[in-house]
Amino acid sequence: MRLLSATVGALALCSVAVAAQAEDYPKTTVNVVGNLGITTQYNELEKPFWTEVLPAATNGAVSGEIKPWNEMGMKGPEVIRLLKQGLFDVGTTQLGFMAGDAPINDATDLAGLSPTIEQFHDVTNAFRPVLAKYYEDTLGVHMLGLWSFQAQVLYCRDELKGLADLKGRKIRASGLSQSDFLEYFGASGISMAFGEVQQSLQNGVIDCAITGTLGGYKAKWNESAKYLYPLPINWGSAVQAANMTFWKKLDPKVQKVIEDGVAKLQEDIFEQNRRENEMGIACNTGIGECPEGPPSNMILVEVTDEDLALREKALKEMVLPRWAERCGAECVTQWNATVGPIAGLEAPIKK
Repeated sequence: MRLLSATVGALALCSVAVAAQAEDYPKTTVNVVGNLGITTQYNELEKPFWTEVLPAATNGAVSGEIKPWNEMGMKGPEVIRLLKQGLFDVGTTQLGFMAGDAPINDATDLAGLSPTIEQFHDVTNAFRPVLAKYYEDTLGVHMLGLWSFQAQVLYCRDELKGLADLKGRKIRASGLSQSDFLEYFGASGISMAFGEVQQSLQNGVIDCAITGTLGGYKAKWNESAKYLYPLPINWGSAVQAANMTFWKKLDPKVQKVIEDGVAKLQEDIFEQNRRENEMGIACNTGIGECPEGPPSNMILVEVTDEDLALREKALKEMVLPRWAERCGAECVTQWNATVGPIAGLEAPIKK
């Protein structure tokens, strides 16, 4: 699978490079802060895009120097704020990290909204123009891409049979939407940096945590969490954006090759997440093959029809109304016009 993916990627890269040979690009180096560095997404797609794909597509003229935010002493939520200040040229982080300050960041990835990654992809594309305008007008940055991780699922220390068992547990959540979802079932959503989760699980500071199926394996959460519940809560939406001052100074040809390249990168990441979702389950449980390393032996909890219904109930009765109140009438109106028809939902507008 990895070899096939690499071969397809190489062929696509060659076609891009050949098409670009006629262009004369000015020498450009982009200072990039990438997403979480332990992930296959960063190592196999995001980093190579800036260090290999762009240089090959521009005859070596355009390239990026990239480090993930977790290797730069950051926790994730501050990436866009520092990007706006011009501390680097391009940055990637999770939208959910910033939903407390700006609820619009949760619009595409509300807990319970998208049962499948296909629906999440459609929702993301539908709301993208609204979010891009917000990022430009309010945050002063130029949006380049939106993507995801694998399904965001539950890793728990103690036995878990389903959503009803979450009552009373302390669970690491990566945003307000997840916290609202957990509260619906009587759990407490705990805000905690990704790098602190493994030790907190080990020491019993938290009972469970939510992240991607493969991301949790890479972070070794399976060393402390013994139960994996693969019900997709949401998809870990991410944003990549450029500092506006930097972006406006770029040659239009460079802007275009970056935007075209990130558009392909975005779709490559979605495709990777489709493949890796089941892979992550296999790696955590030992049920199936794990090409990423030695499989763990977590207990895989079966998702029930009852919990599929409860997920939708939590969305409609708590997650969506609370988010709508936080986001405000204009935001909700735009959501209802774009995301609503895809999800078959209408968020309430507070009068």
